Amino acid sequence: MNKTPGASAPTPPAPNEQAVATPIQVGLLGIGTVGSGTFKVLQRNQAEIRRRAGREIRIAMVADLDTQRAQAIVGDRAEVVADARAVIANPAIDIVVELIGGYGIARTLMLEAIAAGKHVVTANKALLAVHGGEIFAAARARGVIVAFEAAVAGGIPIIKALREGLTANRIEWVAGIINGTTNFILSEMRAKGLDFAAALAAAQAHGYAEADPTFDIEGIDAAHKATIMSAIAFGIPMQFDKAYVEGISALQAADIRYAEQLGYRIKLLGITRRRDDLARAAGEGGGIELRVHPTLVPGQRLIANVEGAMNAVVVHGDAVGTTLYYGKGAGSEPTASAVIADLVDIARLASAEAHHRVPHLAFQPGALASTPVLPVADVVTSFYLRLVVVDEAGVLARITGILAEADISIDAVLQRESAEGENQTDLIILTHETVEGRMTRALAQMQALPTVLAPIVRIRKEELS
Repeated sequence: MNKTPGASAPTPPAPNEQAVATPIQVGLLGIGTVGSGTFKVLQRNQAEIRRRAGREIRIAMVADLDTQRAQAIVGDRAEVVADARAVIANPAIDIVVELIGGYGIARTLMLEAIAAGKHVVTANKALLAVHGGEIFAAARARGVIVAFEAAVAGGIPIIKALREGLTANRIEWVAGIINGTTNFILSEMRAKGLDFAAALAAAQAHGYAEADPTFDIEGIDAAHKATIMSAIAFGIPMQFDKAYVEGISALQAADIRYAEQLGYRIKLLGITRRRDDLARAAGEGGGIELRVHPTLVPGQRLIANVEGAMNAVVVHGDAVGTTLYYGKGAGSEPTASAVIADLVDIARLASAEAHHRVPHLAFQPGALASTPVLPVADVVTSFYLRLVVVDEAGVLARITGILAEADISIDAVLQRESAEGENQTDLIILTHETVEGRMTRALAQMQALPTVLAPIVRIRKEELS
């Protein structure tokens, strides 16, 4: 290339320019398990993180009611206060990391931080699933970022994968083991033949389950996370109140054993799926399935072999096909990994104009779809059924006749001696796909038969192929 006579080449940046860039100042609200992990990992890997971010990321303030414990963690490297609002009010703080949790004060503080012009990082899946629309609207109006990689699946970067890595794809479905407590319990039940109560006690003894494990075992925690993934995958608003949620507390060891004999394993899955068949039938925009429940998965699927407290998410896109994301879904440093990744993203993007940033829910705010979340009666899936029946001729014929009349096709039948008593048998039926509402009506007819001796067990089955 020709040069203009007398012109000099541009001066290259000094080698130490990054080192003298103004540090990002972070305020941490809550320094419990995740907060302490964030502080420690940021300190340990500061040089590497600075090379990636282009500037130092420094936790300058920590707010925690237990100031003595907080001070013991941070020493003299950060100011410790008891009042979270002191962090928000500090004009030197660029980013507020909310690690308090829950729907109450965390929501208030997050909105106050946004109003003060602070970027926010959060691991609070419950708050986003319920109030995400309000929070993201406030952030857009103020021109700040709300980052939440740590809200789903701990150290697995599933939010970034859905929002950025798979942006060329039309996502068809997402299915995930997104609660480590329940996966540990189900793994113990399968491997050791334990009943639910014994497996839950083991989870509590290992520190995987809280003293009150309701949010985990009843599927609520997983539903919060599935709601967030659904919104990002399909470009719809957060709709936690529309999710179908069923936990594992009623699951019996017998069903885990029978599933194994049939080549399946039972996992608590969060599932969200695009249903275009409704659009074709009605000439409308279709619908989205959003559900959490115990699910039979073929034993040869990789996700069926995820054991212990680990998490895994499977995403199917039209271009990329099926992808699997696996790792630790909770814990101090795995979750801290996601928090710090968000801090680095903000360090890189904070100076960009708001409309040039990645949208919170992947799609531009004005382009979010009004596609409805379907009621569970409209879900399409296949089923595992277990009936305790009188051991006599004609019983199977009556039951299969009811299914045939409902246009429900049978895939396999297994009959085993029942542990419930003499002259009884366990009848296990696998069906092909059908509409949930149709199965519900057929089950009511079967339950009314005098030869059916106990409540019928129904567990949904997904091939994930």
